[in-house]
Amino acid sequence: MEYLFVAIALLISSFLFSSYFRRKFSNLPPTLFPTLPVIGHLHLLKKPLYRQLATISAKHGPILLIRFGSRRVLVVSSPTAAEECFTKNDVIFANRPRFLVGKILGDNYTSIGWAPYGDHWRNLRRISSIEIFSSHRLNEFHDIRADEGRLLIRKLISESSSPVNLKSVLQEMTLNVMMRMISGKRYFGGDMKEEGKQFQEIVKESVLVADTSNLGDHLPIMRWFGTKGLERKMIELQKKRDAFFQVLIEQHRKVDGIEPDTKKNTMIKVLLQLQKTNPEYYTDEVIRGFVLNLLTAGTDTSGTTMEWALSLLVNHPHVIKKAQKEIDSLVGKDCLVKESDMSKLPYIRCIVNETLRMYPPLPLLVPHESSEDCVVGGYDIPRGTMLLINQWAMHHDPKLWSDPERFYPERFEGTKDGYSFMPFGSGRRSCPGEGLAMRMVGLALGLLIQCFDWERISEEMVDMREGPGLTMPKAQPLVVNCRPRPITHNLIALNM
Repeated sequence: MEYLFVAIALLISSFLFSSYFRRKFSNLPPTLFPTLPVIGHLHLLKKPLYRQLATISAKHGPILLIRFGSRRVLVVSSPTAAEECFTKNDVIFANRPRFLVGKILGDNYTSIGWAPYGDHWRNLRRISSIEIFSSHRLNEFHDIRADEGRLLIRKLISESSSPVNLKSVLQEMTLNVMMRMISGKRYFGGDMKEEGKQFQEIVKESVLVADTSNLGDHLPIMRWFGTKGLERKMIELQKKRDAFFQVLIEQHRKVDGIEPDTKKNTMIKVLLQLQKTNPEYYTDEVIRGFVLNLLTAGTDTSGTTMEWALSLLVNHPHVIKKAQKEIDSLVGKDCLVKESDMSKLPYIRCIVNETLRMYPPLPLLVPHESSEDCVVGGYDIPRGTMLLINQWAMHHDPKLWSDPERFYPERFEGTKDGYSFMPFGSGRRSCPGEGLAMRMVGLALGLLIQCFDWERISEEMVDMREGPGLTMPKAQPLVVNCRPRPITHNLIALNM
């Protein structure tokens, strides 16, 4: 009886609020009908959400105002509207909605990914740009990426007698790169079996939790019924993550105390050096938040992009041949591809960009939220509206791209400006790790193309269906045949 009373009260409140809201803002964007009390438009949404929203936008327009329960959501699938959001309204949309994941895994909204726009976030962003992702800092870690690239080639040569599961191989490589940069430790293919297992479990749980929908974020009433289990999982996961990375921090402190002049740099060491200058601000919690954000944002996305790229290539062998010809001609047959070669390998960059267009690592950009009323596309957007930029819809819009479902890297041979292609977001909260991601993906892809001929394991085309998940993983892991090219053993002998 008590729940019935609450439900009736919510229905009445929802109706009265909607009536008042419509009177106050008379020039709102189009919406969908019916808008159901309490749940809004949640009944219309199916997974994958980016495809469902693209279908809705194609029918009702590129700027829509819908409701996820009690939350207003602006859905944008137009480059012009996206540009407005990330230019004249960039400061207004520089906030994040307050989700449960941001509260628990984002250290109560203090990590760089979830912190509200303000002095604290600006300082975190400045540290990211100058101390973590600057060209100087990325160049310091160049040898790690080059070494992991060579180890990847050697691993594939040793396993090339049978089909290779590239998903696991590429994930291990990206995790090794990131953790060697973060802490100086290599967890896969080395001797750190126990720590490696702990680390792998943390990564696995993080991906699972991130992919879990939380209705309580949009329907506060659901917090009374079914979100405590998810909350407990997040809390336990955060405890594991904090404990694991705190051990790494303490190990760095111990080493620095013994060898203060060591030249072996890591991101934890860089952050600990900042802590010495301002210990009250650069706490261990802030350092752990930086490291966890870097790990979360940089591993799954890069590995998944490489897997999609190889999947597309084995379905289009003529593209592999063209890329191999470019590498053989411009790099030569005596040198392994290096990061510095990317500027003279434009076709490799085209392949990467076309992969990011067709399978963006974040088909829906991480949600933003408006801090005050604004105007987008001539429509009034109220304060507190969540913004969803559907870049998957824009990347597959036939009005913006000729034959968008076709894998055609040549479309990027000219300059592609504007907001129809922004795989790393745009504006103040764009991904600060774009430079690192492009270096990792470009180098790995260049080496894989240079050193191997790739073939499908059967005459059937590789399954290109998307699986569930925030970063658009493949539904089926990529398993392929790889055969070392005639030049590969000579390359290994000269460059290893």
